[in-house]
Amino acid sequence: METIEASDFKARCLAILNRVQATGQRVVILKRGRPVAELSPTRPTMAEYPQMELKGSVTVVDDIIGPAIPEEHWDSDKVSLQ
Repeated sequence: METIEASDFKARCLAILNRVQATGQRVVILKRGRPVAELSPTRPTMAEYPQMELKGSVTVVDDIIGPAIPEEHWDSDKVSLQ
């Protein structure tokens, strides 16, 4: 894994991005010798929309349209305006 100072990264950002994309190797960006960020290639997705990767990850257990608590527990109709 390559490391690079933030000032050098700023000066050569586009070239470094191209190299990460081409090689798949990560680059750690340092600030005053300490790691502050890591640049890595993105994972390819087969989905047309990012939300589609969540498809199948939700299970509907009950009625998703009805109220969360039964109507007899509602207090809004018992409030008196005096």
